[in-house]
Amino acid sequence: MERLICLAIGYACGLFQTGYIVGELSHVDIRKEGSGNAGTTNALRVLGWKAGLLTFAGDVLKCVIAFLAVYFLYRGSDCRPLLTLYAGAGVTLGHNFPFYMNFKGGKGIAVMAGLVVVNSFWHLPESLLMIPITLACFLIPVIATRYISVGSLAAYTVFLIEMIVAGQWGWFDMAPARCIELYVILALMTALAWYRHKANLKRLASGTENKFGSKKKDKK
Repeated sequence: MERLICLAIGYACGLFQTGYIVGELSHVDIRKEGSGNAGTTNALRVLGWKAGLLTFAGDVLKCVIAFLAVYFLYRGSDCRPLLTLYAGAGVTLGHNFPFYMNFKGGKGIAVMAGLVVVNSFWHLPESLLMIPITLACFLIPVIATRYISVGSLAAYTVFLIEMIVAGQWGWFDMAPARCIELYVILALMTALAWYRHKANLKRLASGTENKFGSKKKDKK
């Protein structure tokens, strides 16, 4: 039951569609421009740097809010890392599939950035290394290829690996079965991120994926 509650809390937070709201403030329906995606990358391409940064910050913040809500709600639990991850999964689902927008949202990468931040405090100071490592695994592929999608998927995959390593090193202070459940949930979230990027992967394979800084916009 507590897992469902955490998912629901996360989903409610994820429903705050920052990209769509930022677009509306500029009188632009972000879902009808560029790639049609309501996430940070499309906001950046369609509306510019300020809108992109606002969208990213808002999407990270809603993940942090969901995390803190569950963290304090279940402060006596022996599996808070698992429960907060359920909240993160809920945020991802709410962000990607908002019911009031015909389930058409973002791809969950900015939400993942929020997950990296909140999960980097379970075993201080060593766990703080998760932030620069994940950031590097995003920036290096983007700088090398100029494909944001490549960096996004690389960072998400590395985050999964980091969490598995952290769990195996005992950073979460949970029973092995709970750690395995955490790995499974995060693996499903990673698979969802790859699935949400299926159009990008097809364009990468065909050589038509937009490069960062390109004036050409994604098409649906």
